[in-house]
Amino acid sequence: MTLTDWLVDIALILVVFRQLREGRLGPKSYLIPLGIVSFFAFQYLDGIPTGGNDLVLIGTTVAIGTALGVAGGVYTRIRALDGELLIKAGAVSAILWVLGMGARLAFQLWVDHGGAADVGRFSVEHQITGAQVWVTALLLMAVAEVVSRLGTIYLRSRTVTRTTRPVAASPSLTGRLR
Repeated sequence: MTLTDWLVDIALILVVFRQLREGRLGPKSYLIPLGIVSFFAFQYLDGIPTGGNDLVLIGTTVAIGTALGVAGGVYTRIRALDGELLIKAGAVSAILWVLGMGARLAFQLWVDHGGAADVGRFSVEHQITGAQVWVTALLLMAVAEVVSRLGTIYLRSRTVTRTTRPVAASPSLTGRLR
């Protein structure tokens, strides 16, 4: 793994920790994770391999990423306060995010430190055509997790009513109303 690989993986894992503290749901909430995963995609996605059972592996990892993303989005609290939408990742959301992002990082570390032969045997036995398929599958899993989580949060945010707290009447005004 290169320094860039480490930085991108760690940045994706840390994104959720930024949301453990309640904050405003705004463009940065969407753009930061999308920017990170887009950078990752442009760095490593050369195409989508279709030989053997490549699409089965890719489809499986994308489905897992999507499930983790939707669940993470569902377990993220969204509320309105003073006309602003606030977001806070709950414990379940954070665990799911770290599980998905961390599993990819752990897999990369395992392959780099002794697991490559096992992955090679698995690939041959299951007609996976090469190492690039694994890169594509894990990358698209991350993209699916990010996009589905953000999409779920976006859809849920549309159902939150943006009410404002009533402003208390000043004493001088209430005296005139009587």
